[in-house]
Amino acid sequence: MAAGESGWYQGLTFWTPNINIFRDPRWGRGMETYGEDPYLTGQLGMAVVRGLQGDPDAPVLKAHACAKHFAVHSGPEWNRHSFDAEVSDRDLRETYLPAFKDLVTKAGVQEVMIAYNRFRGVPCGANTFLIDTVLRGEWNYKGLVVSDCWAIHDFFMPGRHGYSPDVEHAVSEAVRAGTDLNCGESYRHIPETVAAGLLDEAELEPALTRVLAARIRLGELDAAETPWDELGDEIVEGPEHLALARRIAQESIVLLQNRDAILPLQADAKIALVGPNADDREMLWGNYNPIPEQTITLADALRARVPELTVLPGCDLVSPDPLSEKDVAAVLKQLEGVEVVVFAGGISPRVEGEEMPVALPGFRGGDRTDIELPAVQRQLLAALHAAGKRIVLVNFSGSAIGLVPETETCEAIVQAWYPGQEGGTALAGILFGDVAPSGKLPVTFYRSIDQVPDYEDYAMRGRTYRYFAGEPLFPFGYGLSYTTFSYGEARVKRGVLEIPVTNTGTCDADEVVQLYVRRPADNEGPLKSLRGFRRVHIPAGATVKVSFPLTAETFLSWSPEAGDMVPMKGEWQLLYGGSSADASLKQLNYKY
Repeated sequence: MAAGESGWYQGLTFWTPNINIFRDPRWGRGMETYGEDPYLTGQLGMAVVRGLQGDPDAPVLKAHACAKHFAVHSGPEWNRHSFDAEVSDRDLRETYLPAFKDLVTKAGVQEVMIAYNRFRGVPCGANTFLIDTVLRGEWNYKGLVVSDCWAIHDFFMPGRHGYSPDVEHAVSEAVRAGTDLNCGESYRHIPETVAAGLLDEAELEPALTRVLAARIRLGELDAAETPWDELGDEIVEGPEHLALARRIAQESIVLLQNRDAILPLQADAKIALVGPNADDREMLWGNYNPIPEQTITLADALRARVPELTVLPGCDLVSPDPLSEKDVAAVLKQLEGVEVVVFAGGISPRVEGEEMPVALPGFRGGDRTDIELPAVQRQLLAALHAAGKRIVLVNFSGSAIGLVPETETCEAIVQAWYPGQEGGTALAGILFGDVAPSGKLPVTFYRSIDQVPDYEDYAMRGRTYRYFAGEPLFPFGYGLSYTTFSYGEARVKRGVLEIPVTNTGTCDADEVVQLYVRRPADNEGPLKSLRGFRRVHIPAGATVKVSFPLTAETFLSWSPEAGDMVPMKGEWQLLYGGSSADASLKQLNYKY
């Protein structure tokens, strides 16, 4: 590409992070988010912003991050161009807005992308309450507001929002509301909009000023040198980058079940690798991804350890038809003499994602219609179990899977997500015990879709660990290790909660210590809310003291009088432990 030219996926503005709340496991884009909790989403989203943009006081920013999609958007994919999100003021301020507020007011994010849907009847790109009152008013946001791609066309296109009669009216509504940039072609009609008297040229000045200021801050409009001008291509996928990719994968992998301590695998175990995701590079990348020069699949990594390893897909990822008896017999024939089957199953970015043309059993337009493991995989796992094989299920997915039968047919279950180019190496290291698993679930794993409310209902009641009163299969924050941890009695000292945590097992490992709060006087409030987490490394037999400062933000709660989340005086319960499950948490009463 010639100098000065640009194309898709090039430039200094990155449309990430996606900080929408993963409120329902059926949402195909949930894999892009940081989970179902507002605090967790805000913390991880701020880290992404700071990493991308660099020093906020530097003369030239490294890049722009973009908080998306503003606001109240978490699926469904199939009707997002016409959907009207209705939520209570409490759910809006307690669940859907906090991460955006964090990124704007604390991390200085430079761009905010509006969502496709309407909010309370008005498309988000024309919603003066969201953009002007909240974003630019309450939060004093000075950066760019950008539309999602062709979202402004949704204002007037037949069968969509039906909000504007034509493109000129749509453009005038969006510009006047404060949407500065348009992905698509709607803003090419600005001259006609002005000529028709629907928009005054003076009304374009705020958007134009913000766009030019952003380009100046990125160093695009002058010849000033920046610290990043001389970065060489060799650093991309260099040793440091690969090591970081491997570490990220290792720390995200979650051990959900380990019956009879089948993991870590013994070096001399007779194993085979089966499953449709065993040797799939593209699956590992997730979506909205670069294309790595090298990607290590689970098959690659296990072959390096077990040269004579048998690897076979066994079945399709998803199929409308069950396996025949002949198909099952052929798989079992190839596994004669094998004691342990590592089954690489789950789903794939090919079937879950943004507005996809997928119409397979259990899927619709990128979303899912149920959360079960695809039937053909479940059938093969049952056959392997019946044949006496011990099974380690490695589940690849961007979302929670209903794995109730698999807790019976499989000795171990490892949630691998889509772990990236070093995913195979990271998984092999965990399976063979080079490193102890330490990941924790950022979403609730429900037993079935029957435990989840109507997908199109955005009310939080009954959703996520904060409002779900049932018994999940695996709770938010859950994750096993190859060791065990004991939590001692916490105390508050000079406004800091101190928690002694002991590694009571035989191997060194990381633990993610979690702090939740509950306000007993708030009868309509969450069952508990995450307010802190710390990853700590604890040698076998050692005890470490984990500290959480108790600040005003620890005690934020909904105030009908203020119409917002404010620090609330009174009695609180501090809940701490290794997951959100009540049985895993200790309690300390505290008066704020």
